[in-house]
Amino acid sequence: MENLVKIHGAGGYDSDFSDDDGEGDSSEKARERKREAEILQKPFEKGRQSKVAHRSLHSCEVDREEARNRRAHLISMNAFERHKKFVGDYILYYGGQMADFRRSAAKDKTDLDVLRENHRFLWRDEDEDDMTWEKEIAKKYYDKLFKEYCIADLSRYKENKFGFRWRTENEVVSGKGQFQCGNKHCGKEEGLKSWEVNFAYVEHGEKRNALVKLRLCPECSFKLNYHHKRKEVKVKRKRKISEENEEPTKKKRKKRRKSSSHSKKHRHKKQKGRSTSSSSSESEGQNSDKDSEAGNEPDSQSEADHWRGPAPAVEEKSREEEFDDYFEDMFL
Repeated sequence: MENLVKIHGAGGYDSDFSDDDGEGDSSEKARERKREAEILQKPFEKGRQSKVAHRSLHSCEVDREEARNRRAHLISMNAFERHKKFVGDYILYYGGQMADFRRSAAKDKTDLDVLRENHRFLWRDEDEDDMTWEKEIAKKYYDKLFKEYCIADLSRYKENKFGFRWRTENEVVSGKGQFQCGNKHCGKEEGLKSWEVNFAYVEHGEKRNALVKLRLCPECSFKLNYHHKRKEVKVKRKRKISEENEEPTKKKRKKRRKSSSHSKKHRHKKQKGRSTSSSSSESEGQNSDKDSEAGNEPDSQSEADHWRGPAPAVEEKSREEEFDDYFEDMFL
């Protein structure tokens, strides 16, 4: 150290002492900076790495970035495109053909196939036990049908085989099966007759019967009754019932007329047998004439009828009964 010391006159300085003071100041400044950095450093921040990162750390970061990109790419694709990509990758790495991955459509079923398998002509309470989704679809379709008249298939009438089904909404609106012939291949509107048929059919291995109504034209009615006569449904008019009710009232009126005429003859005989004419006899004759006139009137009532009871009350028809009378000819 003594060899390094240099003296420069009055204005010189000792380099050894000046270097020691500079190193002390720099170390103190470094310590203050370190303290400030420790104070300002947040808890979730990592410390600076003073060394070079290892190769494994670099590979892990690269793989993580690649996984992020692949995930973003898969999310942007739909299910079918994603499936095609996976199949293509499998064939690329393991070999094979696309024909090996094609799905067989042999067991595929549409909604129509499900309805045909689970359809029932008439649903009972027993059929609604253990309902599956296929049966629920068939039941919903059955509830939408109109079960007043049937549509018939008479193409095999010579074999005594008939097909019946209920009408749909479009057929009800167009009048098919009610105002048009109920045969599937006929559309006549004149001379329609209503028939009641006992439909015997086999459904899901069970024999069942159902009474159905048909509206057919004369030609189709002949086909329906080719083997044996069916029951024809006719309208029962209410006028006939009213006429039957009027008959006993007419008989009662005839009896009243006979009784009044008999009493009139009896009174005339008594008047002839009397020789004297007095005021009392004249009054009785006048009364008898009045009674005879009252008896000749068919609509008049005797005094005894007034004491039998109150007059029968006339019942007015409700709105529902008026609608029933109006639609009586439409629904046989």
